[in-house]
Amino acid sequence: MFDLTYLKIPKIREGYKNIWLRNFLHFKKTFLVSFFWVILEPLMYLGAIGYGLGSYIQTMNGQSYVDFFFPGLLASTSMMVPFFESTYNNYTKLTFQKIYNHMMLTRLDSHEIVTGELLWSTFKGFFGIVGLVVIGSFFGLVSEWQIILVVLILTLNSWIFAGIAMTITSFAKNYDSFIYATSGFLIPLTLVSGIYFPISQMPLVLQIATYLFPLAHTIELCRMLLADSWHWWGYFHILYLLISAYIFFAVALKRITKKLIN
Repeated sequence: MFDLTYLKIPKIREGYKNIWLRNFLHFKKTFLVSFFWVILEPLMYLGAIGYGLGSYIQTMNGQSYVDFFFPGLLASTSMMVPFFESTYNNYTKLTFQKIYNHMMLTRLDSHEIVTGELLWSTFKGFFGIVGLVVIGSFFGLVSEWQIILVVLILTLNSWIFAGIAMTITSFAKNYDSFIYATSGFLIPLTLVSGIYFPISQMPLVLQIATYLFPLAHTIELCRMLLADSWHWWGYFHILYLLISAYIFFAVALKRITKKLIN
């Protein structure tokens, strides 16, 4: 039987703020690089797929293809950015630079370190989301107050995938582990989660498998809100995301703590 005590989150002291601040100070020095990667890549997808490929598709689920695609692009950005931040960067700090080991020699503990890193990765996701929302507003894709709720949901999704990425980092043996995770998990997830076409067009078994992961729930919520077509299923999606956020936070805490202590 699964040990539920494994998911118990200890009380976190406020040292996580210093972890976040350390990352932010470094981020200021590399702002332009981060800006071009976080903003321009989704912009190219929006142009190539939303408007390029979309010009050959009249409607999708009763709306223009670019309107259908944009919520999925937002959700994908909220997943990709924190995932890469919490894998390659954190693995380097954990394994090669030994930054976390040095932090453990201070008053900081592993729980504060993990919490601070997850908050930072979530912030990077938030940064990418807001940038894409601003760009979308220039194209007339964002015009209603619901975008505030959409940003909150996308930020929650960023937290979830930061936790997933941190958990993967705790198991990683080398950098190739993240290539396998990206090619074998992240990319296939974007292909079946409803970004490019409705999930309902896939076989039933694949539909069920898709909804086991947070991305599909995030996309559904964003589409409901941006299209102003709220459905009671939205509450189920929110509950699923909240539970996922708690579970992956708890698992990441336990795994990284074990790694640092060992």
